[in-house]
Parts: sequence; structure tokens; C-alpha cells
Amino acid sequence: MADFQDFPAVEWRVSDALVDYETAHAFMERRVAEIRAGHAAEMVWLLEHPPLYTAGTSAEASDLLDGERFPVFETGRGGQYTYHGPGQRVAYVMLDLKRHGSDVRAYVHDLEELMIRTLQAFGITGERREGRVGIWVERGTGKEDKIGAIGVRVRKWVSFHGLALNVAPDLSHFGGIVPCGVSEHGVTSLKALGVHAPLPDVDQVLRRTFEAVFARRTVDID
Repeated sequence: MADFQDFPAVEWRVSDALVDYETAHAFMERRVAEIRAGHAAEMVWLLEHPPLYTAGTSAEASDLLDGERFPVFETGRGGQYTYHGPGQRVAYVMLDLKRHGSDVRAYVHDLEELMIRTLQAFGITGERREGRVGIWVERGTGKEDKIGAIGVRVRKWVSFHGLALNVAPDLSHFGGIVPCGVSEHGVTSLKALGVHAPLPDVDQVLRRTFEAVFARRTVDID
């Protein structure tokens, strides 16, 4: 059995092809168990899903406006309904939070900080909002759009699920749900804000920013 200290760096994986939700979820379940047992390193996995909706533990049935549009998956993460699809960078973050202060609130704050700093690198001001998890962009005259979602689950201090940053998804796909239960505001993306950002460029910034926010070195895996 590998010793816990044999894994000083976070493994960093990027999938170029779309990954179906069941495959990703099964992988996270296995990896989280391995991290808990000291058999594997922590990991960040960047991917895109085919179009789908996921329901968190606080999801309200009335917020699923069109359940026939895309597949809907129940998930153990926190939060409500959200959309995943091509052009959206999903980061599944599997960390042993005992190595990060054993503080779930601080962990969520750090995920928000990761998105805020990443957006800043592309000239976009992302902001937190009291009582609303995720990252928001002020559009003027009181209008705000969500650009980044967060949904986490923690099992015996190991995290999984993570964040979704809207780079260039089809924003009309959000129309089948009330995203995160917030109907009075909309959703946006880097592309909708006039920023052309290829996913590899976003990934580079995410990785660099992750290493700064979480003070952790990362290594590539196949």
C-alpha cells in the first residue's frame, strides 16, 4: 500500500472528447475511495459533457421546465438543477480536505476564487453574491448573469464534483431548467461577453490559478 506522503502533487487530467456523465461519476466514486485509502493522489479532471441536466440535493421538481430535452441525472452534490454541455469547462476536483484546512466553507470559497481569478485573466470581473453560490457578472441596471456554477460533495473529507465555467456553451440549453433555482437572473459565458477563449487557453489559466489558490503543485497524467 502506498503511503499518503507518496502523493505530494495533485494529478491533472484533461479529456479532449466528451465524457458521459455516468462514466465520470463512476470514476469519481472510485478515485475518492482510493484517495481516502491512501492508494491514489488527489486529482483535478477537466472535461466536457454532452448536453445534460443534473439535479443536486436541493433541486425542486418545479425547476425542471423541460425534462424531455436532455437526459437528467440525480447526483449527490449540493445545489439545485444545472446544465452541462459542450463549450462548458467542467472541473471535477478530488481533494483530501484534511490537507486543505478541513473547512468545507473555505473550500467552496477557494473554488469561487479559482473562477474569479481565471475570469480576471480574460478581462472579465466575476463576483460572489451573498446567498447565491457561484460566480456572477454584473450587466448593468441591476441585471446579473451567472457565469460559473459550483456543486460539491464531501465524503469523509474527500471532495468530488466541483465547478462548471461557461466558456462557449449554447446558452439556450439552459432554458430547460431554472438554473440553480434562480429565475430572476440569467446565464452568460465568456463568448457571450465578447471574449474568444479556446478551452486549452482556459485550461492553462485554470491550472496556474489552482496552483496559486490551493498552493499545490500539479502533475500531468494520461
